[in-house]
Amino acid sequence: MKKLLCAAGLSVALAVSAGAQAADKIAVVNVSSIFQQLPQRATVAKQLENEFKGRATELQTQERDLQTKMQRLQRDGSTMKASERSRMEKDIMTQREAFSSKAQAFEQDNRRRQMEERNKILSRIQDAVKKVASDEGYDVVVDANAVAYASSSKDITADVLKQVK
Repeated sequence: MKKLLCAAGLSVALAVSAGAQAADKIAVVNVSSIFQQLPQRATVAKQLENEFKGRATELQTQERDLQTKMQRLQRDGSTMKASERSRMEKDIMTQREAFSSKAQAFEQDNRRRQMEERNKILSRIQDAVKKVASDEGYDVVVDANAVAYASSSKDITADVLKQVK
């Protein structure tokens, strides 16, 4: 079984290398570097921060209130009447559940919006890669993070960055 897997892996590697040799021109681009250098990324991050600021502040206030109630119950619980302690425990449980669901919804919404904005930027980078590749006559463009070695003369990262800005 092990020999079969090795043989299959070797044949795939040979097929890929043969396909790469058949291509006329191959270039390399560092997409993550372009993404990090884009000024739009900081603008989008600030925009998302402002978009979620109100909800984040509300969650922080709710969390502080919940912590205060829990500390009061812990501190004064032994001297409270049983009915008052029971009512306070139920109140804390209800508030904790509400906080948890709001926090989870906040995280999901925040993550979804970040992915939307990230995908918009990556789409712009992809379009720029296609334009630079077609302008310079490259048949294949590979992400630099997926390549063990590439000549710097084949690196089109700077050209793509200029195109995206």
